[in-house]
Amino acid sequence: LRQDTSGPAVCAMLEGMGFSVVHTAMLPDEAEQISAELRACADEKKIGLIVTTGGTGLSPRDVTPEATLAVLREIRAIPVAMWVEGLKATPRAMLSRAVAGTRGSSLILNLPGSEKAARENLSAVLGALEHAMHMLAAEGHG
Repeated sequence: LRQDTSGPAVCAMLEGMGFSVVHTAMLPDEAEQISAELRACADEKKIGLIVTTGGTGLSPRDVTPEATLAVLREIRAIPVAMWVEGLKATPRAMLSRAVAGTRGSSLILNLPGSEKAARENLSAVLGALEHAMHMLAAEGHG
């Protein structure tokens, strides 16, 4: 139980890049609740980029990757790019279990709970995320 600084930092970063943040939520580390929120954001709210922070570590309560994998088609190289960039700063980056992928026309990305790591990870992949979102919006063409 600590104050979330990574979520607001990621929102500010995305807004600074021209994204509109249309929804935020803070959820407990419960896989079904996380999966349900991701489904609602993708299927009902039709949010183009869905970003989670936290729950990607090694603690038994860290279930965000499993909850995320349950609802998407995985894109394995996005977390790899985040790991590669993160390893430049700390060997602890290899402990992240973050995942990414698509659900319908939404792109879903897990980021670490650490504000510094979340910023670094998002920076590492933002250009590719923008291109992926354009491809999803054009149904794969582009």
